[in-house]
Amino acid sequence: MPHNAVIGVDIGTSSSKGVLVGLDGTLIRSATREHTPARPGPGRFEMDASIWWREFIELARELTAADDTTVVAVGVSGMGPCVLLADERDTPLRPAVLYGVDTRSVHQIQRIAARLGADEIMRRGGSALTTQAAGPKIAWIAEEESELYARARRLYMPSSWLVRQLTGNYVLDHHSASQCTPLYDTHTREWYAPWAADVAPGIELPPLRWPGEAAGTLTPEAATATGLPAGIPVTTGTVDAWAEALSVGAQNIGDLMLMYGTTMFLIHTVPEPLTSPSLWGTVGALPGTRNLAGGMATSGAVANWLRDLFADGDHARLTALAAESGPGANGLLMLPYFSGERTPIMDPDARGVIAGLTLSHTRGDLYRAALEATGFAVRQNIEVIEAVGGDIRRVVAVGGGTQGALWTQIVSDITGRPQELRTITIGAGYGDALLAAQLVGDASIEDWNPVRETVTPRAEHTGRYDELYTLYRRLYPDTAATVHALAALQER
Repeated sequence: MPHNAVIGVDIGTSSSKGVLVGLDGTLIRSATREHTPARPGPGRFEMDASIWWREFIELARELTAADDTTVVAVGVSGMGPCVLLADERDTPLRPAVLYGVDTRSVHQIQRIAARLGADEIMRRGGSALTTQAAGPKIAWIAEEESELYARARRLYMPSSWLVRQLTGNYVLDHHSASQCTPLYDTHTREWYAPWAADVAPGIELPPLRWPGEAAGTLTPEAATATGLPAGIPVTTGTVDAWAEALSVGAQNIGDLMLMYGTTMFLIHTVPEPLTSPSLWGTVGALPGTRNLAGGMATSGAVANWLRDLFADGDHARLTALAAESGPGANGLLMLPYFSGERTPIMDPDARGVIAGLTLSHTRGDLYRAALEATGFAVRQNIEVIEAVGGDIRRVVAVGGGTQGALWTQIVSDITGRPQELRTITIGAGYGDALLAAQLVGDASIEDWNPVRETVTPRAEHTGRYDELYTLYRRLYPDTAATVHALAALQER
């Protein structure tokens, strides 16, 4: 007899992932659909929203094909903040502009900050205006594609677009809204109408709910498309990194989540609002919570680049070679700024640097240097978090990069921080499933996903990594002028 279950689906940068989970937290099945963002120019990353809905349908049908469960609720999340503009009939007007990896809005950031006041934007919105923010991306479309923008009426992100297709409702979660700087007031937790009218004129901003609240129920049309039962509740959803934090219980005061994915994301939960020009201050995924967050523009993306560069390479083989390379990658040092960088340097014109190369270096050395570069970047972000008042008491790791042990061990060795690993580290989809299960009953992440192990730093590597970290911190300012000139050449 079929038993009750929930579905969680996350739309990521390089793939969409779905999970079918029992109401006791048992992972029944998972499925993935890979995709690649369009790159129509240097610093530009876009994706067609039809991909999100098509892949949701495919995932839902694959997860339920065995007919051994009855799905009773759906949870969703997605990369963000993204900007998908639709007309009055909810027809997308152009591909969605993706989050901070898309750096096209630099000039809009400068003009908006000058007009509204950089300090006031940070005070009200919690973050400085950067390429991560959704507001300047909207302004870019308004300025550069004015005829198209004249027809724009609604703003969607991957999670809210799925909600629209599943329920017919137009809503957005508070956390995603808090990354729409400067449109949202993090103190009142509402859209700030004067700045919304200034930056996004004509856009009917969506009503706001918390990620775990029901956005509506599955329509008959969506039920026919997906094979799921009509009438079941759908969560409002949120940005993928925040769903990942929920999936491993990293939402308590003092927690720091490290998300090992295409990009590396850090979320620190704080009792009171904290701001820094080098980080993002947001509201949390749960009512009443607040976060100080950071994110790299690349991490796993660099590992994927190296895998593809070596025609016969795969991650398992390259990880084994990296382990043989040993701490310090035989004297290689990498800046992982292959798509610019987000926190803490906030430099869209930064570029990747590999220093120390000789003819004796191997694939394993290069791959090791990429993993270590992430560790150095995490350490720098942690130092900034603590410098502005963060109090990190526990570090929890999640995401595909936690598999295989080497990457998490390297990060612990470099940062000196233990990392807690839960039994299930599949990521945002599992957090989506948790919120879906809470719509229909009691579900606790402590019961669903207990701690499996703790990665502890190895003291014998401290000296080597401290020395390399000092060089890492010097490498960016020492090469910035050169890479900025190269970035300008790439743009031309």
